[in-house]
Amino acid sequence: MRKVLNKAIILSVAAAFLFAGCGVYSFTGTSIQPDVKSVTIDFFENRALKVNPSLSNDLTEAIKLQFRKMTSLEQVEMDGDIEIAGNITDYKISASAVTAEEVAAQNRLSITVKITFTNRKYPEEDFEKSFTQYADYDSQNTLEAVESGLCEEIVKLLVDDIFNATVANW
Repeated sequence: MRKVLNKAIILSVAAAFLFAGCGVYSFTGTSIQPDVKSVTIDFFENRALKVNPSLSNDLTEAIKLQFRKMTSLEQVEMDGDIEIAGNITDYKISASAVTAEEVAAQNRLSITVKITFTNRKYPEEDFEKSFTQYADYDSQNTLEAVESGLCEEIVKLLVDDIFNATVANW
């Protein structure tokens, strides 16, 4: 019994040292250096040819919320240790499935966002990258009827991509 207890204590201490030694691992999956304390998330301007009037605000706020929920970084208006800036570059509808009669059975709404990630403490991590996500919908529906729900779904996917690329290093 005593040997089992000693082994449990040793394993617990070893695990504590292992996780403490990493310095940048967290249980939320982020890999933020310990001296990075703040983030600036700029407003994502919509520069696509077709403009959804609420998309810029929805995307910006969703990214801010993700960082509040998943990190302990302080969100500051400017000069954060890391900065995420970007814009919506494309918002388009295309056919994703065609019937035998060459009529669209499903349409696809695609949104592309270009971001610039700046890490003032570790500039070697800086990058520019575009992210595209989409959602399909039945062509019997009008875009206006399904647009809100599709945008919400796509924004969630884009936020996950952006978050993972910037602070989760996936």
